[in-house]
Amino acid sequence: MYAIVEIAGQQFKVEKGRTIFTHRLEGDADAALVFDKVLLVDDGGAIQIGAPGIEGITVNATILEHLKGEKVIVFKKKRRKGYRKKNGHRQYLTKIRIDDILV
Repeated sequence: MYAIVEIAGQQFKVEKGRTIFTHRLEGDADAALVFDKVLLVDDGGAIQIGAPGIEGITVNATILEHLKGEKVIVFKKKRRKGYRKKNGHRQYLTKIRIDDILV
């Protein structure tokens, strides 16, 4: 059984027991989350598609930790002009575990 859920503006395919990384969410570690914007559910071949969401189905999750992602280097250059600029960026992330999909 899996579901497609919208979390913090992004869509994720979630299954029970799976851990995913999302954009930073509100809440402390070990806090419980409930996501009710479920877009699709596959329960053993029986597929339900929402327009835009399915009512009555929720996904329960737990926040494991807050962390920062890998560093991304942003490098800009204009040839023959002597222009070079180097910046770095680390995205704030939240690691969550999917506890249950309630149909």
